[in-house]
Amino acid sequence: MKKFLIPVGIVLVLGIYLYTKAVGSYNQFVQTEEQVNGQWAEVETQYQRRADLIPNLVNTVKGYAEFEQETLTGVVEARAKATSMTIDPTNLTPEKLQQFQQAQDQLSGALSRLLVTVEKYPDLKANQNFLELQAQLEGTENRIAVARRNFNESVVGYNSLIRTFPNNLFAGWYGFETKGTFQASEGAENAPTVQF
Repeated sequence: MKKFLIPVGIVLVLGIYLYTKAVGSYNQFVQTEEQVNGQWAEVETQYQRRADLIPNLVNTVKGYAEFEQETLTGVVEARAKATSMTIDPTNLTPEKLQQFQQAQDQLSGALSRLLVTVEKYPDLKANQNFLELQAQLEGTENRIAVARRNFNESVVGYNSLIRTFPNNLFAGWYGFETKGTFQASEGAENAPTVQF
């Protein structure tokens, strides 16, 4: 009878260990994924802040009748495209993040063209409303960079967690998949050319 109890005890201890490891892993995956989702919400918040500043910036610039209408139209259209692009935080694939980033990059490019064009209008550059909006926009760009960095760090932690052994076994079992990170835009490795 005693010989029978030893294998049963071993199986029972092994079963309890596997059960607690599986439950613990699942809970850890959920907590880490929620951190990623929270960081993604912060990224979206900062992009939304930028999108909310743009109409005020455009309206301030519109007051100058000679201002290039094509530039303003480009900013408005890029803003509309960027704000229409949303990603469900449960589906943060590299492809979807790249599409989101491309829309945001187009908006950044349109804003850059607007700010370069403003250089031709000294009265506009001296306008207090414009200067305040420009400062807020610069601050928002910094916030976006910080939010993106924090998001990438949380995704790297999450991806590392679900890809290490034996967590990868439980992650596959529970359906947890790796998430994408923000990548540098194409051509970002090249320094901009400045000519005087």
